[in-house]
Amino acid sequence: MAIQDELDLLAAVFEGPFQLPLWSSFLDRLRGRVRASYASIIFRPPDRPPNSPVEIFSGTQSPPELQRLYRDEIYKLDPIPYFQLREGRVYALHEVLDRSNPEHSRYLNELLIPSGMKCIRLIRVTEPSGTSAWLSIARDKPDFSAADGSLLNMIGPHLRQALRNYVAIERERFRANVSSEAMQRLNFGWISLDAKGRVIEASPHAERLLRHCSAIRKGRYDRLTASSPSLDCDLTATIKSFADNPDTRPRAFHISPDPWVDMLVVPAQPRSESTGPQPVAIAYLQGDNRSTADRHEQIAELFGLLPSEAKLALALSRGLTIAEAATYLGLTVETARNYSKKIYAKMGARGQPDLIRFILASVLALA
Repeated sequence: MAIQDELDLLAAVFEGPFQLPLWSSFLDRLRGRVRASYASIIFRPPDRPPNSPVEIFSGTQSPPELQRLYRDEIYKLDPIPYFQLREGRVYALHEVLDRSNPEHSRYLNELLIPSGMKCIRLIRVTEPSGTSAWLSIARDKPDFSAADGSLLNMIGPHLRQALRNYVAIERERFRANVSSEAMQRLNFGWISLDAKGRVIEASPHAERLLRHCSAIRKGRYDRLTASSPSLDCDLTATIKSFADNPDTRPRAFHISPDPWVDMLVVPAQPRSESTGPQPVAIAYLQGDNRSTADRHEQIAELFGLLPSEAKLALALSRGLTIAEAATYLGLTVETARNYSKKIYAKMGARGQPDLIRFILASVLALA
C-alpha cells in the first residue's frame, strides 16, 4: 500500500502542471500522507515584490489578519534564506531559524506559531532554466518524522522535472499567444489538414471565417469543402500533391469576394511525430468576418464618404487596381477615377497606398 501511495503521489506531481489550481491533487495527497495541516508550493518570481509570492496550497492558510500583517510588515522580518537553501535538501524549521536570535524568534512567534506552523519541512527545487519553487509541509505538532523528510527528499527530483515541464509549457504558451495575437491583428487564421483534406485543428479566427463564409466550410467528415466545384477540385488536388510530395510549392486561392476571403495552402513541415492525425497541409486564411455591405457603411461613416465612394474605397483597400475595381463594381474606369480623386481628398490620402494604410490602421480593424 505504501508503494502504491508513493506512485499515486508521483503521478500527481506530473499531472500538476495541467491542473487548475496547479498541483492541487498532489498537495492534497501529500498533506494527507504526512498528516500536515498545510502543504504548499511557493514561487518567488523576481518581478514580484517580496511580500507577494505566488502560493499554491492545500489545507489551512494563516488567518486573514496575519496574511495582511505579513504583506504590510512581517515579511520584512522573514529570516529564511530561501535562495541560499541548498537545492534538493530537506530542511527542518530549526535549521533555518535560530530561536536565540530575537528577529528569528519574533517571526516565529508573530506569524508561524499563530498560523499553526510550529513544525515545518521545506525543500527547494530548481529546474534547469533557473526557476525555483519551495515545497513545504507544516502543522502545529507533533514534529514531522524522518520518514516524512525522506518522502520530501524522494519527491524532490520528480517535482524538479515537473517544474521543468511546466516552465516549458508556459514558455510555449506565451509564444503561441503572441503569434496568435499577431495573426489576429493581421486578420489571419489557419487550418491544419490531413491527407484527405479533413480539418484537424483550426484557429479561432479561421473558425469564425468558416462560419461567416458560405464559399468554404467544414463538410462531411470534417473535410474542408469549397462551394465552387472547380475550386473544391483544385483544393483537393493541392492537398493530395502535398501528401505525395511535401516539397510541392504553396498554392493561393481566392475564396470569396463577400465576405472577402483569400487562402494560401502550404505543406506542413516539419511533420509531427505525434501519434495523432498527421497534418500534410496548413491553410492560411485572410479575410473579413463582416459582409461587404457592413464594411461599406462603416467606411462611409468613418471617413465621410458617399455610399458609392465607400464601395470603391473598400475595393481599392483590398488591393484591386482602379480598372479591376471598376469592373467589379460595374463602373466605367473614368467614373472610378473620378470617385477615387474625391475619396483621396476626403481621406487626406495621397494615393492608393495611403488609402490602404488608413483603412487597415483604423478602428475598422477591430470591428
